[in-house]
Amino acid sequence: MTRAAMINAALFAMLPITAGVALALDEPFIITLATKVAILALAAVGLNIALGLGGLVSLGHAAFFGIGGYAMGILAHHAQSYTPLMELPFLIEGTKSMPVIWLVAIIASALAALAIGALSLRTTGVYFIMITLAFGQMLYYFAISWPAYGGEDGLSIYVRNGFPGLNTLVPIQFFGLCFAVLAVVLWASGRLARSAFGLALTAARQNPERVEAVGLTPYRLRLVAFTISGAVTGLAGALFADLNRFVSPTMFSWQMSGEIMIFIILGGVGRLFGPVAGAALFILLEHLLSGVTEFWLIYVGALLLLVVLFARGGLIGSLAGREVAHD
Repeated sequence: MTRAAMINAALFAMLPITAGVALALDEPFIITLATKVAILALAAVGLNIALGLGGLVSLGHAAFFGIGGYAMGILAHHAQSYTPLMELPFLIEGTKSMPVIWLVAIIASALAALAIGALSLRTTGVYFIMITLAFGQMLYYFAISWPAYGGEDGLSIYVRNGFPGLNTLVPIQFFGLCFAVLAVVLWASGRLARSAFGLALTAARQNPERVEAVGLTPYRLRLVAFTISGAVTGLAGALFADLNRFVSPTMFSWQMSGEIMIFIILGGVGRLFGPVAGAALFILLEHLLSGVTEFWLIYVGALLLLVVLFARGGLIGSLAGREVAHD
């Protein structure tokens, strides 16, 4: 087993071990923190498909995170208020079923990513960054001005949505569900990176001219990757809203996009488990430092600067040495 594989295995075991110890010590708050790490890592796995494989630096991924969150909030709100979502020749009602909500969140986020990507990917570099940021801010201000669903105050959901066979109000059961989703997406992301599509996408990032020379279209490859990326981040948004039982326009904010990118940079861009390491480190620092000072992000910024200057491979890259990313 390679060093990178051992590090990945340790990271994979870290969350359930932490949750198990917290359960034994009767510390539900720690279980909730582990759940938050799993969900935010899932969002970062989504961005890592676009950033790590495709080299697409998106500052607007909070748009998909927010769409997933609002998909959950709107469907659950109509279910708990017993009002139909739409009145067509037939009624479209809300739901509190997680599988249905996840499906809606994934489809809505994927369609949004397809539309945003189709426009944004016609540009490159700083122009691409700014266009994705602009789309995210457009949705942020739209959510603020949407009084039907809380506007700036957001929307509360009184009871967590349900999953067959589980009591999602029990912290350890909801953690297990979120961790299982993260595990499946990590497995799929690893398979994607090693597939013909993943190899072609990596080649398009490194040398688009050669990719065109063999008959492939870099624009289409990046658009597909951006769409998959948005769908995964939207799923994370739905889970995050369920964790908090609350959805608000801040899920669309550029700060949220920045945090998701920070997770990847701290853990290692292009590393399969980089988002997990980065999200865990960020949440740990938030938990430890926020009780000491309200300016705890200064220390995170200093750490991020050190990583960018002296550890370009992030936490996993530093530990694994020169071994190839996506191990």
